Amino acid sequence: MIITGTDQHEAWQRRVLPPVEQVRPGVWSIPVPIPGSPLRYTLSYAFLDDGGVLLVDPGWDSAESRAALTAGLGIAGASVAEVTGVVATHVHPDHHGLSGWVRERSGAWIGMHPAEARALPGRMWRDLDPATDRAWLLRHGVPESVVPEITMDPAKMATVLGMAEPDRAIEDGDLLPLARHEVRAVWTPGHTPGHLCLHDAAAGVLLTGDHLLPRISPNIGVHDDDGDPLTDYLDSLEQVAKFAADEALPAHEYRFREIDDRAAALIRHHDERGLEIVQVIGDLGAPAAWQIAAGLTWSRGWDALQGMLRRMALAETLAHLHHLAATGVVRASDDENGGPARWRTR
Repeated sequence: MIITGTDQHEAWQRRVLPPVEQVRPGVWSIPVPIPGSPLRYTLSYAFLDDGGVLLVDPGWDSAESRAALTAGLGIAGASVAEVTGVVATHVHPDHHGLSGWVRERSGAWIGMHPAEARALPGRMWRDLDPATDRAWLLRHGVPESVVPEITMDPAKMATVLGMAEPDRAIEDGDLLPLARHEVRAVWTPGHTPGHLCLHDAAAGVLLTGDHLLPRISPNIGVHDDDGDPLTDYLDSLEQVAKFAADEALPAHEYRFREIDDRAAALIRHHDERGLEIVQVIGDLGAPAAWQIAAGLTWSRGWDALQGMLRRMALAETLAHLHHLAATGVVRASDDENGGPARWRTR
């Protein structure tokens, strides 16, 4: 991997916001802070076009973030009022949180992949019964003493549940409505079901959202007992590796080249994680998913993961288990005494 966003990289090392930059003619990178997050900021991208601005991933919704986005657009010679369209690569609040605020002030449409619209927290979580969620956690071995602190409670999720609904669907292969740029959507499920990358062949850039980041692996998690998002993610990595000649414009950290090498490194990372999980299952016999997660190597260490970070670790472990089950490496079975589901190697 070759770092091309050198000013961004320097700012990352100094733990400050990077500069607003014109990365291609008429294409601007605008850092929008994420208060209190180790990710620090989202890189929003503005395409200046005839008659307005198309904005990708406006960022987190806070007063500080609104001010940064407004100032960044000003440096680019535009304003929030001139935004005609907003594209969300995915609906996590550090990407989609400000979309509704932008639409209110500009009348812009909001677009995303249909699978992503279905994954909006307001659709997935609003009617969730906390008792159902607690039962799901117990099924995967979460100790009863831990369950209350990691249960999803819609009553405490008003901000996330209120994120904006889209006005239009953006399917795989669709061209965005731009006159001066030819930007095509690339569906890359895995991190979320409808995650989109955006490819501008003439400019030689691929906006990678959270699908491909230069330094970290995005969280790939199972949040119910359906689906196999890790297999989707690995397939999507193979897909974006085809854009090896382009520069990656990620939503966090800094720009880079050698997309194919970075994709290959992430595939290796997940393969190694799978081997570690098989080893932990062998060591523990027939553990529940929570026990497996606790036995894995985490960058901060398991003990340092508290609250919802442990839920994310469980979700990531389950994603690997679902992938390993789909490839015939492991299998799950329900406990005869009503305890948590147990995992064994085949």
